[in-house]
This record gives sequence, structure tokens and C-alpha cells, in this order.
Amino acid sequence: MDMRSPAALALVAATLVAAAPVGGSSAAAAPRTSLTITYFEDAREPATRVAATLRCNPVGGTHPRRSLACRGLARVGLRGLQPLPRGVACTEIYGGPQAAVVQGVVDGQRVWVRLKRDNGCEISRWNRLAFLLPVVWTASG
Repeated sequence: MDMRSPAALALVAATLVAAAPVGGSSAAAAPRTSLTITYFEDAREPATRVAATLRCNPVGGTHPRRSLACRGLARVGLRGLQPLPRGVACTEIYGGPQAAVVQGVVDGQRVWVRLKRDNGCEISRWNRLAFLLPVVWTASG
């Protein structure tokens, strides 16, 4: 068969398409997570800012505990990053001036999360998501 004939070209093209992986490479099919996490020791003092990046699948970025943060994120998922429901009763307790902003993409979904310590509910949420902070955080700061 002459390889320049339309039938031969069609056969080669069909073979290449059949051999191609469905949906692209496995890396492209994996959910992507890419975040910038900015921590403020004191939200009123921009100079106290510490920022880091985090990528999962594969793990990367400047976060000092990337693997731990990715495992924690896989555990809580997008649901764990949701804001507190409106109208929920929270103890009026102040946990400190610390704040953090988590923004980017988790499992292909855009996220923007503000963490603070203004009341009992926010403190509890902060503690559940402390693995994301680019600093080793303890209750004393």
C-alpha cells in the first residue's frame, strides 16, 4: 500500500488516536491543588505576614510542611474549607489577633478562605485547619 494514499493516512491517524490515552495523561487527570497561604501573626500589622505556596498532586511549593498540609487537605476536602453557616451561635471569646488567607484552587475548584480567631466557632475552625498555616502554630502563637 502506498503510504501517501488517503486510505493509508487515515489508517495511521486512526491507529494513533486509538493508542492515545483517554483523557490525556494521568497527571492531567489528577485533581489539581495550588494555594497561596498568607498568615498574619497580627492582622493589624502587615509586617507580621508570612506567605507560602502549596501544591498537591504532586506535592510542591514553599510551604514548610507540604506533605502534611496536602494530607490534611485531602482529609478535610473542600467541605472543610467552607465558611461558618450564617446565624450559628458562637461563644463570644477572643482568641487573638492572628489571621490567615487561603486562596487558589483545591481539587480544581477556586477557593478563598479567611481564617481568624474572633469567636469560639472561628477558633475551632482555625484549629481544624492549622495544618495549612505556613508557621508552626500553637495556642500561644
